[in-house]
Amino acid sequence: MTYLIPTLLRQIKLNSSRASGGRFVLVKRFLLLLLVSSFTLFPSSPSSPFSVPSVKTQTRERVVVKTAAEVIKVDVDLVTIDALVLKKDTARIVGDLKKDDFLIQEDGTRQQISHFSQDSLPLSVLLLIDRGGCLDPFSAEVHRAANEALSRLKPTDEVAVMSYHSSVELLQPFTRDRTAIAEALNRIPPHDEEANHCLNKAFSEAADYMIKAGNPVGRRVVIAITGVTRNFDCSDGPSARQTTHSILESGSVVCGLVPTGADQRMENGIMRWATRVGGVLKVSSLNIKQLADDTGGELLQDRPENLDTTFNRLIDHLRTRYSLAFVSSNKKRDGSLRKLKVDVASTVQKSHGKIVVRARRSYVAPRA
Repeated sequence: MTYLIPTLLRQIKLNSSRASGGRFVLVKRFLLLLLVSSFTLFPSSPSSPFSVPSVKTQTRERVVVKTAAEVIKVDVDLVTIDALVLKKDTARIVGDLKKDDFLIQEDGTRQQISHFSQDSLPLSVLLLIDRGGCLDPFSAEVHRAANEALSRLKPTDEVAVMSYHSSVELLQPFTRDRTAIAEALNRIPPHDEEANHCLNKAFSEAADYMIKAGNPVGRRVVIAITGVTRNFDCSDGPSARQTTHSILESGSVVCGLVPTGADQRMENGIMRWATRVGGVLKVSSLNIKQLADDTGGELLQDRPENLDTTFNRLIDHLRTRYSLAFVSSNKKRDGSLRKLKVDVASTVQKSHGKIVVRARRSYVAPRA
């Protein structure tokens, strides 16, 4: 099979005069993935020069900021949750609910809501902008949409900007200065199609930075602007499991914005296929959609020219989320992962129809 790959690549390149260069890179990457998968599924002999690199994990010590209001791994037992409530049929925001309209369970045990508000706490928004892979998701249209959407934030909201591919770079620390944010977006590094989408490294760095620098009395959001929603773990970073744990520790809601097009759908489809095959073989990979579901966030996709509307809708959803808090009835300070379920009372379902509540599904308990 190995001698077929160069032949196929040459044939594709000869016949690609009407195809974009990006599409050729996509097909090339697909064939390389196919080659790697073939050696994974059918291991070569010891004398073969080909081998599949092992996936490394990394154990790291964590310094946790202790605050009076945050949720994760702190020295108080107040647990806060962001909840987005939408009508199931129309996806319209339900914005007229009261504290008694919500029900919270932790590991199956009903909890008493002690704090309730809507759009009163400031936001800490961390933008993660993908600069690797075959296609550039940060086009001029997406750049313009980001500037417009961020201008809708309140003066008390803060924004930071990170870019990532094979490495992660903090371009702008948290600031309320909108001019500084606009300038940071103008300094986004060039796209590098030879670099990887290291999602595990990007979200791990985002979680660490959010814990250290995010507003301790605000709501925390990581928004990834990306061309792919799944990727294998980069070997010099933490595993997807460790990264997910870090995101939960940070108390962040994860959202994704994906500019879609034919080439992008092809690249993302290849990565979905490859990571599913890898999952069967126990190869670790990170899925942004899963992160969004686990933290109560959203993954929104649209054509680049329409992304201004999509980005604005995401900001509106963030602004209209409910903030709920409770003191856990489980007094053990064991650092365990505890399951959460947020729902609305039956009376709300009767008056508003079918309701969808997006809220995080778990949190990490404080440790003594």
